[in-house]
Amino acid sequence: MKDKKYYISTAIAYTSGKPHIGNTYEIVLADAIARFKRLEGYDVYLQTGTDEHGEKIELKAKEASITPQAYVDNVASEIKNIWDIMNTSYDKFVRTTDKHHEEVVQHIFKYMYDKGDIYKDEYKGLYCTPCESFWTESQLVDGKCPDCGREVQEKCEEAYFFKLSKYQKRLEEYLESHPDFIEPASRKNEMINNFLKPGLQDLCVSRTSFSWGIPVDFDPKHVVYVWLDALTNYITNIGYDVDNKTEEFSYKWPADLHLVGKDIIRFHTIYWPCFLMSLDLPLPHKVFGHPWLIMNDGKMSKSKGNIVYADDLVTEFGVDAVRYYFLHEIPFASDGIFSHELLIDKINSDLVNILGNLVNRTISMNYKYFDGIIQNLGQLNDLDNALIASVENLGKVVSQKMDELKVGDAIEEIFNILRKCNKYIDDTTPWVLAKDSQNNERLGTVLHVLLESIRICAVYLQAFMPDTAEKIFTQLNTENKDLASTKEFGHGLKVGETLGEAIHLFDRIDIK
Repeated sequence: MKDKKYYISTAIAYTSGKPHIGNTYEIVLADAIARFKRLEGYDVYLQTGTDEHGEKIELKAKEASITPQAYVDNVASEIKNIWDIMNTSYDKFVRTTDKHHEEVVQHIFKYMYDKGDIYKDEYKGLYCTPCESFWTESQLVDGKCPDCGREVQEKCEEAYFFKLSKYQKRLEEYLESHPDFIEPASRKNEMINNFLKPGLQDLCVSRTSFSWGIPVDFDPKHVVYVWLDALTNYITNIGYDVDNKTEEFSYKWPADLHLVGKDIIRFHTIYWPCFLMSLDLPLPHKVFGHPWLIMNDGKMSKSKGNIVYADDLVTEFGVDAVRYYFLHEIPFASDGIFSHELLIDKINSDLVNILGNLVNRTISMNYKYFDGIIQNLGQLNDLDNALIASVENLGKVVSQKMDELKVGDAIEEIFNILRKCNKYIDDTTPWVLAKDSQNNERLGTVLHVLLESIRICAVYLQAFMPDTAEKIFTQLNTENKDLASTKEFGHGLKVGETLGEAIHLFDRIDIK
């Protein structure tokens, strides 16, 4: 399996400002999928980064009285810092201002032009600067941008266009023969009904009204326009060039999963496939348009003053608590709600009551009754066997949920086992067994079943809450952290070894 590669990417974050928790959710989700695939033995490559060109950046840099490059350098380092604070295991952090990326984009543009897929014309359209998108009159909602609801301006300028219409039929056929290419299904229906069926318009791929972009090298008053620059990052950073496809590229491409916000799925499932067809390259296996993380009073916006940043949450609640909330509380296909109250409620109910108490009670009892020494697994009864059967089945159900990208459901399966462990304590009453030394063997078995069940849950938790899983392994005094060690119950802990000391994983938080 180690030679089975898995290439996952996030959308590259736009460097117009500091990313809020909605943007941060995507990298945490990608990280959980990547970590789980690594656990399964895949050779994983996780790519993320920043999208750094465009009119919006040029205007923001001007407002700040600095160069666009200085502006994006600041924001890119802030984004990278937040990704690091969230303990994400990306393999490459790319930037579209990297010299190599810019050169390859120029080669791609020229290749498409020489092929006849790009032509020069004049653009007349309604333009939204914040979204960097042109719209037709019929696409507007109440005369405003359908994506962000802001005013649009009429623009007319000379531009190069990509022949999106040329690839319409091929794309339709591809979507028909690859039903899982776009997920969830609701997003696929949206793309087919709203964009493909009405007919694809050729796409503006250069601009002359601003200069902060990659110059079209054979016509330097033009700069390459956003999507041809941004989307190609998925191939320019893994060794692709039009005249040279490296070994690395041949190995990694096509990507297995593009993870993107539902608001930019159009670009990834219509423009991007057509660009790849123009370059005679295979399409990625899957594009998943994840839902948004919204506040309980609606979408985050500066005007509402309801923007929340991940680094602030981590300072207050710790990284794994925030990761847990993002991953567990946002459904597969519908938006998730965030509020401080909900986060605190989840920390107290799930992380303190279910997980933290279980680990702490079990380790403490083992110390109280056996000086922390791991006991033998003796005769098993029906109660033991019922719990063990659930624990042994955990790998199958978690893997299935992760294959379906139902990350929240996968975590719920782990927490269901932790709940069963807590019930098992109530049913076996170790404190009653401890009153009679004749029950010592039974008591040792009960505690061993609990310790091993916790260890197996921690193996799976590594993908979602890596720091917490590590703390559990330290308390269990074990190095058995791989999936192989979960296949046979009762072989993960060394009988006769002493456990590490019991520590609190999470502290209860007072809602006030």
